[in-house]
Amino acid sequence: MSECTHVAELPRPEPAPLADTCRACQSAGSHPVQLRMCLVCGLVGCCDSSEHQHATRHFKETGHAVMRSFEPGESWRWCYRDGSIV
Repeated sequence: MSECTHVAELPRPEPAPLADTCRACQSAGSHPVQLRMCLVCGLVGCCDSSEHQHATRHFKETGHAVMRSFEPGESWRWCYRDGSIV
């Protein structure tokens, strides 16, 4: 498997989060299980264990490939295109 090239394409410094929770979940009246933050634009969306999977939906709509955990104490990143932790 080749290395993810999408991390090198990310803006530096990392964008500021646009919210402290998944606003799409708030609008829908649902609750996120865990949060992810887009490392291209700062959108905060819910994880795939959440009802609406807004982080994945954001990737599909925008092509922004890399998100990081937005949970306290976690710093891992996920590339949707490569399907791997980066």
